Amino acid sequence: TWPLRLQSRTPAERSGRAAALTELVPPQRVTVTVRPGLPMVLAGSAEPCAQLLVSSVGVVGSAEQNRGHSARFFDFLTAELGLSAERILIRFYPLEPWQIGKNRTVMTFL
Repeated sequence: TWPLRLQSRTPAERSGRAAALTELVPPQRVTVTVRPGLPMVLAGSAEPCAQLLVSSVGVVGSAEQNRGHSARFFDFLTAELGLSAERILIRFYPLEPWQIGKNRTVMTFL
């Protein structure tokens, strides 16, 4: 499961295409939440910026894994949001199967 949450200080029309983040991960296992137009400050500046939060079971657990994911997400976000890489922050959260509920149980039992 890949819950992705994009928070940005960009207009909705620029952030709307970001739902296509599903193109970067298995679509049947992804959830994308896009929250555009938020009041945000990154590195002391209120200029347009974005933060992507990525959670997954067994896919974001090491620096080596996250370096590859980071490159793909940065390429996508800079193109879609029109932001420089310096105005984007990605945070990775490894999850355990028991931390995700689905179909009246947790992923451990699915």
